[in-house]
Amino acid sequence: MNKRSLVTPFSDFEEAADSILSLISKFISINTLFIAKNDTFTNEMVKVHNRDYVLLNEGEQPPFKETYCNLSVENGKNALVIADISENPLTKKLNVTKDLGNGSFIGIPVYYENGDNYGTICGLDSKPFSFTEDHIELFTTMASLMTYVLGLTRAKKEINQLSAPMISITKGVAILPIIGEITESRAEAIIQLTLEKTQTLSLESLVIDLSGITQINEYVTHYLLTITKTLSLLGVLPILTGFRPDMARRSVNSAEELSKITIKGNLEDALTHIGFSLIPNET
Repeated sequence: MNKRSLVTPFSDFEEAADSILSLISKFISINTLFIAKNDTFTNEMVKVHNRDYVLLNEGEQPPFKETYCNLSVENGKNALVIADISENPLTKKLNVTKDLGNGSFIGIPVYYENGDNYGTICGLDSKPFSFTEDHIELFTTMASLMTYVLGLTRAKKEINQLSAPMISITKGVAILPIIGEITESRAEAIIQLTLEKTQTLSLESLVIDLSGITQINEYVTHYLLTITKTLSLLGVLPILTGFRPDMARRSVNSAEELSKITIKGNLEDALTHIGFSLIPNET
């Protein structure tokens, strides 16, 4: 069982979802707890906790219309509680009920902050289970918490993109100014964004401006080496600029590897290296 507290920072939404299910499992002994993402066509099992036996597996994507989650979404913002799925008119004719017998279900939709449906958080058992008002309140509270987590995840993604915007200056050439503190999650997000933009813009050269980084350590140096090596493998020339003296001192252990990378003192030098020249505006 996951001992991690909900107040501990999470690296991503799935980690938070896993902890939420672990917390629910401490207060309700229903066999299977799961969080599903719905897109009106499929019902993807994002996180699943099975207690005594396996009813669902993570990654499964049954047709949405044939699931209890669909019924939960149609039920609206209140929890859908079904004590006996074999007798309830909403569930007794579904194919999934044939495999579960007279089991029980509880589910409530999870929404994005703008009101759009993300999916559902549910409990399922192939045996009868008695739901209490406390159980219903717990699921309702966790659904609201997941809305909050989804909002934080989306905001974090937007901040990562804003703090590492790729600026195209001409065909095949762009500048990537990196701003702020580089954490592991931010580094991964920036690498992913860089690779996507590199392909989209068909880049030949990318100038990475480090002057906005607030601190540098061995991890940040490792991240820079990773991104430059990856770009080189894709046939893109990486050029580092804005490499301050304090960065050089703290990167001494990686000096040999950094020496293989093109590093220029400022943006003008980096662009000159590519072939650009500054022409004064004569009036």
